[in-house]
Amino acid sequence: MKSFRKGLGKVGSFLCNRKKSLLLACALVVGAVPAMAAVVDSLIYDPNTRKWVPYTKEQAVRFYKQTGGSPEVYQRQVVDFRTAEKPGTIIIDGDRKLLYLVLPDKKALRYGIGVGKDGFGWAGIVKVGRKAEDPVWTPPAEMIARNPDLAKYANGMPGGPDNPLGPRALYLYEGGRDTIFRIHGTTQPWSIGLNASSGCIRLKNEDIVDLYDRVQVGSKVIVLMTGAALYKGV
Repeated sequence: MKSFRKGLGKVGSFLCNRKKSLLLACALVVGAVPAMAAVVDSLIYDPNTRKWVPYTKEQAVRFYKQTGGSPEVYQRQVVDFRTAEKPGTIIIDGDRKLLYLVLPDKKALRYGIGVGKDGFGWAGIVKVGRKAEDPVWTPPAEMIARNPDLAKYANGMPGGPDNPLGPRALYLYEGGRDTIFRIHGTTQPWSIGLNASSGCIRLKNEDIVDLYDRVQVGSKVIVLMTGAALYKGV
């Protein structure tokens, strides 16, 4: 397990080098219409084979049962990060399941995340329209159509330990309108690092509380994911 953790820690430097090309891609397609993206599986470094291998749900559940947490790459940490975006901006690498909160002095606070499962990935430039503690969860009509058992929450599920949004939520807006996407906590902490949601960005509950306290309403949020077009800039 120790060698497994050490190997996972190598992912960080690779991601920071990769981010420059991701931001360039973002700049090239700003203004395109929104589109759902095909998901990209998470990859972790296996120090035994010296290869990048898929990080699966089975691996994630097993790791969480053994350690009570996520691999090191998905743990909250300050990293080197070069960007032209101002401090306070959130940049999400949906492919690598990482969220960056831009800090001064070419640094960022990095969090592990879960993102949309196949058919629910997306990309865009939006903003934090509002924030909520112990948020009410209201499944959209499309979700209820897929799972009729959720109809009982059509008028909202109050905040609490069973609420899928967790203890905090950042509501993402574009052009003054709610996109229906959120950055929030989770009742499935093992799912960090996976394509697991219906499009929202999920963090461990302790991480969303930390992020919530640092982010202001109006903050810019850039979501990057392979194969998706972008919302217009804000």
